Amino acid sequence: MHATLVQPPLWLIFTLVGLPQFSETVYSPALPDIAHALATSVAMVEYTLTIYLFAFSFGMLFWGKISDYWGRKPSMLMGLSMYVVGCVGCYYSSSITLLMISRFIQAFGGSAGSVVGQAICRDVFQGKALSRVYAAMSSALGVPPAVGPIVGGFIAEQWGWAAIFVLLTFVGSLVVGCTARLLPETLPNTERRSFALGDIVWRLVSDKKVMAYAWLIGCANGVMFSYFSEGAFYLIELLGLSPTAYGMSFIFISCAMMSGGWLASWLHHRYEVHDVLRWGTLMMLTSTGLFSLVVLCCPLTFSTKFLLLCVALGSHMVSMAGRCLVNSSALSVALDHYRWCGGTASSVFGFMYYLVVSLITLGIGLLHNGTAYPMPLYFCVLAISMVVVNRTWLKD
Repeated sequence: MHATLVQPPLWLIFTLVGLPQFSETVYSPALPDIAHALATSVAMVEYTLTIYLFAFSFGMLFWGKISDYWGRKPSMLMGLSMYVVGCVGCYYSSSITLLMISRFIQAFGGSAGSVVGQAICRDVFQGKALSRVYAAMSSALGVPPAVGPIVGGFIAEQWGWAAIFVLLTFVGSLVVGCTARLLPETLPNTERRSFALGDIVWRLVSDKKVMAYAWLIGCANGVMFSYFSEGAFYLIELLGLSPTAYGMSFIFISCAMMSGGWLASWLHHRYEVHDVLRWGTLMMLTSTGLFSLVVLCCPLTFSTKFLLLCVALGSHMVSMAGRCLVNSSALSVALDHYRWCGGTASSVFGFMYYLVVSLITLGIGLLHNGTAYPMPLYFCVLAISMVVVNRTWLKD
């Protein structure tokens, strides 16, 4: 840690980075209800997630650069304030178009939490310490997937889907207050400058390893976010779970993510980063491959629904544990040579991998056909691509 910098409370950094994820998971149990309430198709409702992720990726591009010039704390406060405005807009949305616009605003502002939070971590930590912080972050980010769907499913059943955005408005306002009071500035005035965005983009795009890391992180998170959207229809409409039961299923996902974070931290103490990264990709390939095999060999009938439910949850649990290994490894080393432009580099890199995530969620929406096949096969193809990229583009 830099001797002249005040270390921010890690719980606050984890909250800032996790807020966008909570915003998505708390919303996912209500997706079928929203489709009915707004008289639109399943695909259109799933595209609200794609819009969210597109906006999130462009927001990361914006806030990271701004934070290099204005500082981390002012940028964070401006982004979070925009997030709250978007939440209010979602509550008052009476059509799918208005909901998409509001989700765009919500995501664009909320992305400041992720990109500026990562820049803050890179300001004050380096090397294995940074890897361990990202591993701890991966573990802490296991909480939103557990709490979000449970809360969202309960609220949707009791008061309707729009009430979810009342909760998000309150949570966002609370986080703004905590940030204003507790977050220190980690970028001194003497180190603030504006970098030529085009130059940084060209440097990163030309760096084969950076692009490989962006693809690995994008695929790992694409599987997670695609499950948030397609999983709701898969478990609720195909396998017959209620929105509340679907929300409760995320307790298992959350435990897997927290365990994956702890495992990543333990491994980073003992092994090289690239070994941990390789093991994470293999975990995701094994779990999604088994899921695909079972779905292909086991037709969807009343007697097989419980088996498919167990396999779907078990596969995603292993995938999310593997995702923690992939994220903590890739995020800690991807920008090692770009610390001199930390915020801008983080924003461009974040834009890259969230663009991959948004395209992946667009793909699952396009593939949705009401059957059990698209999700597992899609996830397996993504995992295969991760293993291939890791073994070719990152080969020393």
